[in-house]
Amino acid sequence: MANPFLPLWEYIPDGEPRQFGDRVYIYGSHDRYGCDEFCDYKLKVWSAPVNDLNNWTCHGHSFHTRPDSDHPSSVTHTENPLYAPDCVEKDGKYYLYTYILGAKGCVSVSDRPEGPFKLISTYNYAPEDAGDDGIFNDAGVLVDDDGRVYVYYGFTASNMNELDPDDMHTVIPGSLIKHVIDDGEEVPEERRFFEASSPRKIGDTYYLIYSPRKGSRLAYATSKSPVGPFTYRGYIIDNGVDFPGGNDHGSICRIGGQWYIFYHRMTNNSISSRRACVEKIEILPDGTIPPVEMTSLGFEESLNPYRAVSADIACVLRGGCFITEKSVFERVITQIKDGCIIGYKYFDFGEDDSTKTMELALKCRGTGCAGRIVVTADDYDNGEILGSVDTGLGDGVYKGRIKSLTGRHAVFFKAQIGTEKGNWMRQFFENRTICEIEEFVFLK
Repeated sequence: MANPFLPLWEYIPDGEPRQFGDRVYIYGSHDRYGCDEFCDYKLKVWSAPVNDLNNWTCHGHSFHTRPDSDHPSSVTHTENPLYAPDCVEKDGKYYLYTYILGAKGCVSVSDRPEGPFKLISTYNYAPEDAGDDGIFNDAGVLVDDDGRVYVYYGFTASNMNELDPDDMHTVIPGSLIKHVIDDGEEVPEERRFFEASSPRKIGDTYYLIYSPRKGSRLAYATSKSPVGPFTYRGYIIDNGVDFPGGNDHGSICRIGGQWYIFYHRMTNNSISSRRACVEKIEILPDGTIPPVEMTSLGFEESLNPYRAVSADIACVLRGGCFITEKSVFERVITQIKDGCIIGYKYFDFGEDDSTKTMELALKCRGTGCAGRIVVTADDYDNGEILGSVDTGLGDGVYKGRIKSLTGRHAVFFKAQIGTEKGNWMRQFFENRTICEIEEFVFLK
């Protein structure tokens, strides 16, 4: 399954990946297409078998702060939106930690990792024992090997507490530690803690993945103790490189011997329609996680160029173009104007040297403006130009012969106003949308 790895109509940001048994579960917020606000009043759970990460199942709604036609509310103290949950297992029970905007967070339990979850209680604490005004923003939970339980949370400042493992929601008196990550004013903003706490333990090292104040990154800090202090080590991924940026929130998970970083990307020219993505990562012997680039791959080793490719798995969008949803069945890249660049990483074209050219077919929605899509390999600025496809004024499938490729390559489309015989149009139409691309395929 390519990125995004869930069905393209699903918007699950802030994903916390957890492996329970032989399945991987994603616990995240739920965004709404076309909404001008973050998150929803419900949470959903998706999972996949560890040996078939292209086969994700929706387990439906797991928690609500407002009733709907099929579910009552899960809480009585608020109707505010649900943000960024986490879920952990202890003694055969699964505990869901929900951050509720502007209200006290709460803890719920289920006999199954997919829920539904039944409310146990809001966090139980004395005022002096909780940071973050007792809201527990973006709470991430760690059940340590000795059975002790820790919760990490905060907005603009990192906090942590130890929880009573007997009930999983009572804060142990005196356990509050503020600034568990060094985030003082002297620390550069690209390192300073902002939000999105997500703890993991790997060997004898504790990791805290988080979103820093500057940029669209997921950073990480490490410690030899669950109570810190945590030291900044670097960043893992930046979802704003060559792509419409925004906040990021996610975590790492080892599945079948391979480590992954789960994160989200923006759509609909908005920071509040986010979709779940994943990339392979490596953890070096010294605990370092080298940064990885955003790709279109998801769990795939490579993309098949000879099958229809949905345009909205692009991992490079430059110049103002963006992904938007026309309907539950239709998503396109829109606002493709002169100079816009759309990129995909990576296709495997195989080893067939028998043909020197191939055909690129673009399924487009017309906008009444003729244009040209120039195709390059490996680099959008300095890569080899393979050829081009001229697009017309209306809807249709437009084809062009381009140089054939073998092996593994990134492919980029660069938009131009006009055609070879009509470049004079640029001065009149430089701000016009050339077309909207829905899907494409390479033909040999």
